[in-house]
Formats: sequence, C-alpha cells, structure tokens
Amino acid sequence: MRTIENRTEDMVLNGLNIILGLILFVTPWYLELGSEAAATRNALVCGGTIALIALLAISKSYDWEEYLNLAIGLWVAAAPWVLGFATIQYAMWIHVAVGLAVAALAAYELWRLYVSPEARSV
Repeated sequence: MRTIENRTEDMVLNGLNIILGLILFVTPWYLELGSEAAATRNALVCGGTIALIALLAISKSYDWEEYLNLAIGLWVAAAPWVLGFATIQYAMWIHVAVGLAVAALAAYELWRLYVSPEARSV
C-alpha cells in the first residue's frame, strides 16, 4: 500500500472529488428523477461514496482510496447503459461527466502515489 501526505495545493483534488460526489448525490432532487429508481439509487449511493472517500483522503492519500474512486468513477460513467437509463439525457450526461471526472482525478492521484518521490510504501 502506498501513501502520500497531501500539501495544501494537493488537497484541491480531493475537494473537487467531494464537490463532484455531492453534485451526483443531489442530482435526483435537482432533476426530479423520482420515477427512475435506478438512476436515483445509483446517484445517491455512488455520489455519497465518492464524497466520503475524498473526505477521508483530504490530508493523506492512500492508493486503495484512489483505486476505489477510479472504479466508482468508471462505474458511474457506464451506469446509464448498464442500468438502462441512458434515454434520460440529463441523468445520463451528469453520470458520464461526473464519472469520467472522478476517474481522471483518481488516475492522477494514483500517478502521484507511484511516481512522486514524496510517496512511500506503508
């Protein structure tokens, strides 16, 4: 397992993930997705999980947190087709945009964890 102490400027990445997770979490109410149970459940569970993991990683990042956020981000991006709500355009685009953004931020964090000289194995 690898870890890195986050500097102030590095905390911005996890702050962005918190914001992305919260955006996904409030999507069912904002878009009034009450009739689409799969989109609502996915947004609530995944959005809350993304925000929680990012909150845990604010001061110190571990590779398992970033691998988990990468997997969740990719799932969120694919969920509209897997769960069958791709025809609901706004829900689909928010899931894709948030999912890809979370995956990209997690990939960058993983790169930092394995390339940065400040990163260390625990």
